[in-house]
Amino acid sequence: MYLKLIVLFSVAALVTGCSTGTPKETKRPNILFIMSDDHAYQAISAYDNTLTTTPNIDRIAKEGMLFTNACVTNSICAPSRAVLLTGKHSHINGKVDNRFPFDTTQVTFPQIMQQAGYQTAMFGKLHFGNNPKGFDQFRILDDQGSYYAPDFFTKNEGKINVKGYTTDIITDMTIDWLDKERKLDKPFLLMYFHKAPHREWFPAPRHQKEYISKTFPEPATLFDQFETRGTAAKTAEMNLVDHMNWAGDSKIYPDVMDKLGLKPYMKWDISAFEREYNGMTQEERESWDRHYRPMNEKFVQAYPNMSREDLMHWRYQRYMQDYLGCIASVDEGVGRVLDYLDESKLVDNTIVVYTSDQGFYLGEHGWFDKRFAYNESFKTPLLIRWPNVVKPGITNDEMVQNLDFAQTMLEAAGIVPPDDMQGESLVPILKGEVEKVRDAAYYHYYEYPSIHMVKRHYAIITKAYKLIHFYYDVDEWEFYDRKKDPYEINNVYDDPAYAEVVQELKSALEALRIKYEDSAELDQKYIEAYK
Repeated sequence: MYLKLIVLFSVAALVTGCSTGTPKETKRPNILFIMSDDHAYQAISAYDNTLTTTPNIDRIAKEGMLFTNACVTNSICAPSRAVLLTGKHSHINGKVDNRFPFDTTQVTFPQIMQQAGYQTAMFGKLHFGNNPKGFDQFRILDDQGSYYAPDFFTKNEGKINVKGYTTDIITDMTIDWLDKERKLDKPFLLMYFHKAPHREWFPAPRHQKEYISKTFPEPATLFDQFETRGTAAKTAEMNLVDHMNWAGDSKIYPDVMDKLGLKPYMKWDISAFEREYNGMTQEERESWDRHYRPMNEKFVQAYPNMSREDLMHWRYQRYMQDYLGCIASVDEGVGRVLDYLDESKLVDNTIVVYTSDQGFYLGEHGWFDKRFAYNESFKTPLLIRWPNVVKPGITNDEMVQNLDFAQTMLEAAGIVPPDDMQGESLVPILKGEVEKVRDAAYYHYYEYPSIHMVKRHYAIITKAYKLIHFYYDVDEWEFYDRKKDPYEINNVYDDPAYAEVVQELKSALEALRIKYEDSAELDQKYIEAYK
């Protein structure tokens, strides 16, 4: 039945498209899927304008739907992307962490859409595999990619190097494809995937002067001591003072590090800085030195008298200046692509999705990075515009996940999803036909012991509560009242007042593990395979 539907839709595409005369768009919607890397919802002004403004990304919310409880199944780059493409949890698609291989026998939703007559393309960061299935055209960054002079794996040109700033290059490639390669007799699926604002946060020359001089408000939990939480939070290596690199992250030049006796935290600290710096053109390097050398000189004067608290304040500001400077370029790129849709009269028949592969810590709990089931990394931005279908300016607080994207895109395109996908289509929510697709979300993180040392854990999350089980070298539970404790500071797992709710959620968690085919046996399998 499934293959029959694919054939029928392929035939329909040929019938509705114009093979003779003036080409015109098919009725099936185009899909522009925009994803950035590590873009915290706190750094999108449609969610919160405390830190920055993102007028172009906000425009998607104003003209569509903003999801305030969107979340991921596994807060780490490559696994999140594998979940997005397959509509299956990490333990099913094989990509449980950044090291384990993706199961290439898995069918991805772009493959299905391509077979159903969609023209498909991907530009930017994928982070696993150099030959993604189901794309008529692609140019994807080599692994993490770099901010300056990036290498791309391409569909037709092999591996290429492109000079310039990566965010702008990816945007240029996206618009160029729309302008020159898009087929007028086919709907398209276009995946526009930014590297930014992934570590190490190198802003474009045009944003350096503005952002390096800004001062940003600090989060309430910047100096969190984790008194009411367990081992996992206390042993994680994500602290701004203790675990950030000096050169790559805070942009202290290697010669200045030597002068002050500063040692790299990670072995790639200096090489990460030098890779970006050496990839710049002479003009780009002059801009960098013009703005970052004075900052280094001030730091040389201040550092000998700085307390640990002083260093926390300083490193937070340095982090935000570069991180938000990178986002400024992403927002500009999004605006350019949205403007192209307007100018080309594609806007009315194009679904636009903006999301990130996960959330990110912007100094909350003193941290950077992601991985935990705590809010800042578990939640992800999600904004969807669908003209004439989604009522503009709507906010939705349902527990939707990146697990749902594949089925949502397929249903929006009129394609019946395969039965083995594990998410839920969001189309009924977008159309206002239903209020929710699930009562609780399931989360599972695997990459331990590894960078940042976040312990393995799985969790169940509802709008009201969060229950987390940390396992492997610990056996600890944490429970949070999300309404009363939005910062997730107080673990009330042992509070008698919550005993009944905890037991109910434990049962619901076990039911979710069965539903999604996860188990203690699989936990152990991935522990053994990781060693």
